[in-house]
Amino acid sequence: MRDPKELYQLEPLGVAAVAVARDAAAEADSGLVLLYHFEGFMDAGEAGGQVVAHLLEHGSPQVVARFDHDRLVDYRARRPAMTFDRESWTDYDPPEILLQLAHDSVGAPFLVLTGPEPDTEWELFAAAVRGLIEEFDVRLSVDFHGIPMGVPHTRPVGVTPHGNRLDLAPGYPKWFEQAQVPGSAQALLEYRLAEADHDVLGFAVHVPHYIARSAYPAAAVVILEAVQSATGLVLPGGELRVRVDEVYAEIEDQLTQGDGELRSAIRGMEGQYDAVAGAEDRESLLAQTADLPSADELGRRFEEFLAEHERDAD
Repeated sequence: MRDPKELYQLEPLGVAAVAVARDAAAEADSGLVLLYHFEGFMDAGEAGGQVVAHLLEHGSPQVVARFDHDRLVDYRARRPAMTFDRESWTDYDPPEILLQLAHDSVGAPFLVLTGPEPDTEWELFAAAVRGLIEEFDVRLSVDFHGIPMGVPHTRPVGVTPHGNRLDLAPGYPKWFEQAQVPGSAQALLEYRLAEADHDVLGFAVHVPHYIARSAYPAAAVVILEAVQSATGLVLPGGELRVRVDEVYAEIEDQLTQGDGELRSAIRGMEGQYDAVAGAEDRESLLAQTADLPSADELGRRFEEFLAEHERDAD
């Protein structure tokens, strides 16, 4: 394998800032946390994307490393935006995969890795990220995204935690035993980090499938709360919580104007959800009722969601 360090370029000022943050964390008998999410794969309800936007908007981010997007991104699959003004090209918005240093509401530092999902060299990319994690003494890596599920928006947002530090996310019910779904660079990174005995934790939030292609801030709020509980970071999401009520009102307005078929389906999902939630003595929630999706059905739904997403992009 080629040298993973060739895949990124460090920013001296950012590295110096991380060194200060790392020393402060060491004095507090702690360590840096890495939060990561990539655009372009599975993110129902734009859950992970909303969280990243919120973190960077309020975290005063500073670039630590820039990954080589010319090697990692397929431009023809995701064409960057260019601006044509009258008779010439005046602007180009290249894709960026960045590792940044940010701070929470009380000034505690943490790292954020985000950008478009790499199209190529996944193994080299995972090795490069692992090297940065080891160089910066990252104690825990956390990823997150939304997945489409047959659940109603009128019930609490569900979460499926995964990784090798599930002790940091106790109390969540188990929804299924096993499912084979399309892979992603984000999932592979978690897999390789766990293989290397690095602490890693992920959160997949359940987004109602009928609104999976629209922004669903309720899912983003649940991610923030889960990450905050697992890491100790202070990550309030006031603006996102305001949007939760607004989006719920928009959904209800659309349901009122609809033909009633979707509302009937939602009532059916509410009954399924309530029946499952009431069976607390079972280990697997998918075992509660045959009406809930099997692992194969879940995989097919993921693939259908991705296919629709790719058609829209084209």
